[in-house]
Amino acid sequence: MPDRNLPVLLFACEGVDEAAWADALRGAAPDVALRLWPEAGDPLDVTFGVAWNNPPGFWRAFPNLRAIFSLGAGVDGLLADPTLPDVPLVRMVDPSLADGMVEFVVMRALHHHRLMHVYEQQQLTATWRPVRPPLIGRRRVGVMGLGELGGRCARALAGLGFQVRGWSRSPRTLPDVETYHGEAGLAAFAEGCEILVCLLPLTHATQGALNAALFEHLAEGACLIQVGRGAHLVEEDLLAALASGRIAAATLDVFGVEPLPPGHPFWRYPGVRVVPHAAAFTYPETAAGIIAANIRRLLRGEAANDVVDRSAGY
Repeated sequence: MPDRNLPVLLFACEGVDEAAWADALRGAAPDVALRLWPEAGDPLDVTFGVAWNNPPGFWRAFPNLRAIFSLGAGVDGLLADPTLPDVPLVRMVDPSLADGMVEFVVMRALHHHRLMHVYEQQQLTATWRPVRPPLIGRRRVGVMGLGELGGRCARALAGLGFQVRGWSRSPRTLPDVETYHGEAGLAAFAEGCEILVCLLPLTHATQGALNAALFEHLAEGACLIQVGRGAHLVEEDLLAALASGRIAAATLDVFGVEPLPPGHPFWRYPGVRVVPHAAAFTYPETAAGIIAANIRRLLRGEAANDVVDRSAGY
């Protein structure tokens, strides 16, 4: 069947393995014509789009779009474009991406719980001094954001025996997790937390959420695992909290400017570990099937799964 008789999916994603995605999407959606940017063909033909790191105004060039699929879980970059077409915007909910985030958060939470950040600094001065951590059931861990990724991480941490709290903008209930919500619950959630994990979506309400006022509620010598969005963190406030000892160590995966500039103090600050936005990945071999299934739903006249609520920002 000629491509002109098939719905057209435009893959327009910067900085990914295009060949792997093309193979996976063609295998998962053989009844869809795949085009790879910049070979878009006639813009009028494009029915669906897969988006990542597109410049503002990019998608308005395709007037017959029926849906846009984000390659990642976050959609703040797309929503920041005032010209984004008013079609369903679908966030990526992929088990492999969630698995990867759980692996990363658990790894770093255990790293901080077992005080490996202390031993890393001791090694620099050839210091031999064992330090005993508390029992895992007494270690207070707070997870900000209880959506698909945050909820999975909170449950995994609770399953290891940590004393887990969760905070979200609206009420959520999770087994073995003490939950808080809204501005009224934020201080109580943070009070005495020894490891803080940020997995919030980025919205106007959550921008700058990791700030000095929040850090003051944490336990002295707390650790931060920042895997949300760069704009959640007030960097100057973290540097001040590190200098005062309020925060002893931080794992940072996302930043306000990426790549992180070579001269940024985070690169060489004691106790800070910089990760190049690599906590979790979307894998084409699993995610392509999710995109294809949603395309089939839309072609049948059904609603897609995991459509973003634009008013909420996620």
